[in-house]
Amino acid sequence: MPTASSAHRSLLLCLCLALLSNPVAASPSPRGLRFSAKDIAAVEAALPRHGSRASSSSKTTFFEVDRPLRPPRGSSGPCSTLLLSHSFAFTLTKPPVTAAYSPPPCLSGSDAPPVSLAVLEWRAECRGAQYDRTFGVWLGGAELLRGSTAEPRPGGVVWSVSKDVTRYAALLAAGNATLAVYLGNLIDDTYDGVYHANLTLHLYFRRGVRPSAAAAAADAVVPVSRSLPLNDGLWFVVQNDTDVQSARVSVPRNAYRAVLEVYVSSHDADEFWYMNTPEQNGPFREVTVLLDGAVVGAVWPFPVIYTGGINPLIWRPITSIGSFNMPTYDIELTPFLGSLLDGEEHELGFAVTNAQRSWYVDANLHLWLDPKSSRTSGGLVAYHAPKLAGSIVSRSADGVDGEYAATASRNITATGWVSSSRGNVTTTFAQRLSFSNTNVVSGQGSAQAINQTTDALTAVSGGPAPAQVHQSFPLYIFLGGDGSGTSSQRLMRRVEIGFDETRSRGGGGAGGEGAASTTTSTLRNSQVAAAEVTLRDDAVVGASWRMHQTYEYGASDGGCYLRNVSSVGYDVLFDHRDASCAGTLGR
Repeated sequence: MPTASSAHRSLLLCLCLALLSNPVAASPSPRGLRFSAKDIAAVEAALPRHGSRASSSSKTTFFEVDRPLRPPRGSSGPCSTLLLSHSFAFTLTKPPVTAAYSPPPCLSGSDAPPVSLAVLEWRAECRGAQYDRTFGVWLGGAELLRGSTAEPRPGGVVWSVSKDVTRYAALLAAGNATLAVYLGNLIDDTYDGVYHANLTLHLYFRRGVRPSAAAAAADAVVPVSRSLPLNDGLWFVVQNDTDVQSARVSVPRNAYRAVLEVYVSSHDADEFWYMNTPEQNGPFREVTVLLDGAVVGAVWPFPVIYTGGINPLIWRPITSIGSFNMPTYDIELTPFLGSLLDGEEHELGFAVTNAQRSWYVDANLHLWLDPKSSRTSGGLVAYHAPKLAGSIVSRSADGVDGEYAATASRNITATGWVSSSRGNVTTTFAQRLSFSNTNVVSGQGSAQAINQTTDALTAVSGGPAPAQVHQSFPLYIFLGGDGSGTSSQRLMRRVEIGFDETRSRGGGGAGGEGAASTTTSTLRNSQVAAAEVTLRDDAVVGASWRMHQTYEYGASDGGCYLRNVSSVGYDVLFDHRDASCAGTLGR
């Protein structure tokens, strides 16, 4: 995704297909991973005058498939508050847009009922020509939402994001704060799209129900980010594989649980990190979390493809998984809490293994406090974080075509105790991570295929909130073409991507409703997309694209959501949804 440092470079990024340790001459590569505004305008003009072509002069709705957010039974609301309305024109390298925030009347006061669901809604539109842009939303320095904008059509696009922000309930209720939104947009003679956005908070309440300890939101949220004033977002910018960005934080002395929520996104030379060759530090990336210099956790990120990536047509109107609402990653710091309870500041840092410029990283430290004690204590019992294991094996047939395979694995475990009014409780945090990537170039450099799988198992045992999360991120990308060297060429793209997740959560034994119960949920979210663009004398004369997505979610507490949607061009062929848990959707 274009950023401040790359806004004036062309969107046509040349694919580097050299696969050996020593660079080789550039080959007849597939056309770049992004298309320019001129390319997109040519595609719009080449569309047939029926179907998708007919809608090019009116606004088109783009959407990311996700399950709808519904408040628990017995909830009242919504209580809705418009937090910000702004038009983002030339905002690149300028300060974030800010607004004063105070809790809405329905949330303030000692008699306000508990929040059962908080939803942050981002709704935006844009017309003309524009890059996709990364935007972020912060409250009191804590990031609430990160996403990519939609790339507009001449007639305009609209899209919205609804994110569950219930875990920030303490932050939303805590006194006055500054709301900050950064969307670095560029306006010039070619790119004239202005992003008009509204940000709204919707609150739901439910009296008389106490959540289990495992489900209860934190009592405090401490930002781990840069501070205003800035001419950028509040995220840290990691520039290379030796760069460590950090902030100093202090923890209340009566904390009994700590979880670090990490936001991460890749940009510039590392936007397509999963396609990188050995000369580009290879295709493996991890974000390491450091506490006073020691690795305490790792994030192996989901490969979010922004709305202009690979081929922007693919993501119209169904956008890529995680593009409008990027995922976050939790690191349980409770085993290390003993060292943080001394009342002093401690350093939380972030590094990105093998990084090229640039990665945006920040975090929120969620803290649970003991209401019956002014001071807790703790200690680290065991800690094991061996070095990352990884390798890259390269092979080449003739100096142009070839392949390489990259693998990596990591294990981290930590056990610690915390003594509070809840007793002396021991918590173990464990991560088991594995990664594989193969990159095959064929046809004298005219085709490239990527196969990648990331598997992450995170477990928290004992403690106030036992849980286990198993995630798998399969990715396949094909870039190819035919007719190279002739006046007519066909460029082909295919993407298969998935976000699979299984979660289980125990009650934590803290009393309250469902304290002894265990809930599980499973998500299977997959996309298969393809596009073809026809060139004649290097000008776009035709294009076609299609997308099929299936989203299946089920939970042991009775919640479910199934969606099966398919599009060709800008037209949605079918969109089947089922929240009745009656069965599976047809494929």
